[in-house]
Amino acid sequence: MQRTTNMHPSTGVEPTPEANILLGRYRVLETNDDGGFGLVSVCWDARLQRRVAIKRMPLVLDDGSPLQASTIDEALAEARTSSMLAHPNIVTVFDFEVDEQYSYLVMEYVDGLNLAELLARVEDGVLSFDECAHVVDSVASALAFAHENGVLHLDIKPANILIDRKGTVKLGDFGMATLASAAGYGGARGGTIGYMPPEQIEGQMVDERTDIFSLAVVVWESLTGSCPYASSDAEKSLDLIRRGPSPALSRVEPDLAGVVESTLLRALDPAPSARMASVELFARDLVGALGDAQEGADSLSDLLHQTDQNEEPRPLEDWDRIRVPLALQFPWLCEACSRLLAAGTAAWIVYKTIPYVLPNSTTALGFGTAGIAAACAAWPPLAGAMGIVAFAGAILAQPASMAFPLALAIAAIGLGWWALAGRRYALAGPSLLLPACLAQPLAGVGLAGFGLAPPTAFATGVLGWLFNATFACATKTDFFANLVVANMHTILLEPRSWILAAGCGLGALACSALNARGRLSLCILGQAIAVVVLVLSYVACAYVEKASIASTLDITALAVAVFLGATLCVASALRGENVINRRGDDRA
Repeated sequence: MQRTTNMHPSTGVEPTPEANILLGRYRVLETNDDGGFGLVSVCWDARLQRRVAIKRMPLVLDDGSPLQASTIDEALAEARTSSMLAHPNIVTVFDFEVDEQYSYLVMEYVDGLNLAELLARVEDGVLSFDECAHVVDSVASALAFAHENGVLHLDIKPANILIDRKGTVKLGDFGMATLASAAGYGGARGGTIGYMPPEQIEGQMVDERTDIFSLAVVVWESLTGSCPYASSDAEKSLDLIRRGPSPALSRVEPDLAGVVESTLLRALDPAPSARMASVELFARDLVGALGDAQEGADSLSDLLHQTDQNEEPRPLEDWDRIRVPLALQFPWLCEACSRLLAAGTAAWIVYKTIPYVLPNSTTALGFGTAGIAAACAAWPPLAGAMGIVAFAGAILAQPASMAFPLALAIAAIGLGWWALAGRRYALAGPSLLLPACLAQPLAGVGLAGFGLAPPTAFATGVLGWLFNATFACATKTDFFANLVVANMHTILLEPRSWILAAGCGLGALACSALNARGRLSLCILGQAIAVVVLVLSYVACAYVEKASIASTLDITALAVAVFLGATLCVASALRGENVINRRGDDRA
């Protein structure tokens, strides 16, 4: 007969408010706070391209003071020893890392639920006899292997028993009890109130029988729907243990009278000496009396699949929660794109200016363009400086009375910007040079907002418009400085020039300020606001010039800005939130 489950749409694992990266390689997809010691996060391993579970455990006390080094070393030694346990019913540990405040246990990802979640969802909060037999058989097998290798668990509870979609039961959190005790969790006893036996609560000697007691409590809860020793503090729990579980198991479920009840009562005896000596003996007596473990495995698998069917689809949330950003699938991709963009924009400016510096030299054109592209690909912030120097050099190479002053002004303003801010960002050079490369004055606004900090984005937006205007004048006059100065003088006398330059700066500033938050929705909003600011700039020009808005708008320039902004929105979505915000470089 098919069992029903009291499922609700939530999986019990909620997405983190803001996705982030752990240990430089693990993208946090979900975080589960089960009320235990530490937080467990489902992460994507960017290096090995797989899901893992990471338990982050504090290494500081509640008052903020750090644990003693000797205590941490002892606890971590136990955790590392436990991580070497290899058994089909034990959660595999892949790695163990420590920083100043936390320890990180990187484990295999078990696609399913823990026993606590399952009990909260199944009808009446209990397992069938066959299902309980399978759980006992699996956990006892894991404990027997651990005990043979000199490792105690000391924190067996439903939340540490995991069940995957195939019905396989795995025991997790081996070796964490000492670390938990050192941090003061569980009343400085390491286990969990309600599942700890008296010797663990009182800080006495513990052994294999301690784990047997905790497993017996889990079995009792799985059969009756309640933990017999659950309490608000350890002392009250100890008093309940000494009184014995109530009501009697046979009163709750008459079919459990006999071997099952007597075996559990013996395992739950307050005196360790009265319990069975090994977990194998406990399981041998209990599993056969409960039912068919294989039937239980199949039943648990059906329950887990029923969970999937009962959950309501949440396409938007699931896309953001489950998808793996390209920046983590291919960690080199974002950097490669920024290098290519820097190399391409700088190479194009050099390609346009070298014929004026070294005329009739195809060798210089080819090698010069390739050399600059290679240098900027190696260090992307170099692109801005190379574009500025190439432009100034082309001006200086043409004999004219204004050649030196104009070249000096271009170099002073451009290299001053680069020294103060441009050299720190991989996308600073492309943001400055892209308008001139595309002959579109607004082309660098969205890119500046996407890749630069707000103050730098504002300055780059304004200078990008100015660089494009000056470069456009230069290419039309064969870089003859006197004509460039005359044309730029006319352009700069027009109010619309200053309005559009300010619009480029403000658009980049607004976009950068929102993009800095790292949320995809804000990144998209930032690009949209940048376009709105540019449109309003043209509206302001029409008002100042007392002309119609239609005659003032540069439809082509706005179309290019919209297209590039949309492209950057797609890049943000593929890149992933909070994965890479600003590609900076702080080298002097």
